[in-house]
Amino acid sequence: MAKNGQEALSLCGNKKIDIVLTDYDMPVMNGLDMIQVIRKNNKKIPIIFVTGIEDSDVIIEALHLQVTNFLKKPIDVESLLEVMDNTVKIIIADQTIEKENTFKLQQLQERDAYNTYQEDLGFLKELSILRNDFYYQRIGMEYNCLIDFIYMPLDTLSGDAYSARKLGDNHYFYLIVDGMGKGISASFTSILITAFINYKIDKMIVGKHGFDLGYLIEEAAKYIKPILLDEEMLAISFIEIDMIASTLNYALFSMPPLLIQKYNGSVEKIISNNPPLSEYSEKFEINSYNVNDVTKYLFYSDGLNESEINEGKGIYSECIQDDFRASLTREDFKNKILEKIHVQEDDITCIFINRLDCKNNLLFEKEINSSMANVEKAQEWYEEIFETFTTDEVLLSKATLTFTEMILNAHEHGNMGIDSLKKHKMISDGSYWDVLEVLELERCLLKKIKISIYKVIYHDNQEYIVTNIKDDGAGFDTQILTKIFRNREQFNGKGVFISRKSSYGIYYNNIGNDVTFIHKL
Repeated sequence: MAKNGQEALSLCGNKKIDIVLTDYDMPVMNGLDMIQVIRKNNKKIPIIFVTGIEDSDVIIEALHLQVTNFLKKPIDVESLLEVMDNTVKIIIADQTIEKENTFKLQQLQERDAYNTYQEDLGFLKELSILRNDFYYQRIGMEYNCLIDFIYMPLDTLSGDAYSARKLGDNHYFYLIVDGMGKGISASFTSILITAFINYKIDKMIVGKHGFDLGYLIEEAAKYIKPILLDEEMLAISFIEIDMIASTLNYALFSMPPLLIQKYNGSVEKIISNNPPLSEYSEKFEINSYNVNDVTKYLFYSDGLNESEINEGKGIYSECIQDDFRASLTREDFKNKILEKIHVQEDDITCIFINRLDCKNNLLFEKEINSSMANVEKAQEWYEEIFETFTTDEVLLSKATLTFTEMILNAHEHGNMGIDSLKKHKMISDGSYWDVLEVLELERCLLKKIKISIYKVIYHDNQEYIVTNIKDDGAGFDTQILTKIFRNREQFNGKGVFISRKSSYGIYYNNIGNDVTFIHKL
């Protein structure tokens, strides 16, 4: 109990107070002044106001300060107990409501977390179905064929799906599926037919009869037609490229045209040759196109074609051909898309393929014995060379960072045979430098690293520096890079992810001991 308002405030600051019972008439600080201070810090604490004054201004001010109850002097025990009882009931009710609200909020948070978790699992499952046999690989014998992908789902579960499959040496298959419609139904249909097609391709690759595009389409149609809902349809691109025969075989079911760029710079369209796949579909057409003089390909879904350009300037199909022609890499093309389309309205899926011929554009070449000392000298050499290309400090930093990561991978993971997990363990137990020194003594003169630097001049004299690093190691399965890019927070090989973000693309050969990366000047 406090003797005045000032003393009461000091008690409120030092102890947990459940109810305040205060007289209006007190020395030092009256009850109203004290309540004003309390309410600045605590809006909810119940306050019982005792007064013998019947001045309406005092009562009104007390009401404005959200006094819970009033007691009139002289106080009798019965009135005091009744007011206290009512006040306690209010406290209990408030605490019950607050507890229920907290519980409901916790339930909502747990439900949201669960739903988010399920959505994340669903998206990971979808990504695992989208088979990509060329994850950050370049392919081909005479030319370095760069294969890139743009996959931008509008929702967690996408109506778009794709696959890129290696059928054999210089023989490839590409698939883009666009579930016509929105929501879970379109997503399920796309996922189901993509999974089935990949299953059939796996069987064909190991089978004695080999790949047959017509048979694949027939089987896919048989599988999906009974699953389609009434009036539900699928837009699909089936594309087979045989580089030895220089042919592109295709069956496009109501898909936007394929874009094909030739060495002379002209761009041609291969238009759809089939209606959308539905439960009523029966016959289909497969046509062929000679790709002997083709340097670039673009396969894409309608989500890109029909996207509105910023500020109501039309739709993207009106400028896709020019943007494709002007783009050397996927990164170029993606940047052009994002410049023109700020609000994505549908799923966007693209497969961008470029046959990059650098052999006549070699500027510098260097071969070193594989050792950390030589790697450090090569880093200095590369930085000095790149400084002759640009004065842009950011670009120079990105280029040297990428080179450093890639040449260290060539030395450690390639020639010395230290994988990421082994390196992490050795660093943890302090044995890394000792082991590396022993390995270098054994292999330094036997294992080499070759560095080649090219300059490519493309559309409107845009310059690109293409760097290639080759080691003498056994290589690695580039499919492991999917784990790096999907789980980069947990995975040891973060350097590869950093290199990818610091360049216009990194591309390994099929065994993983030869990497190419690109920077745009």
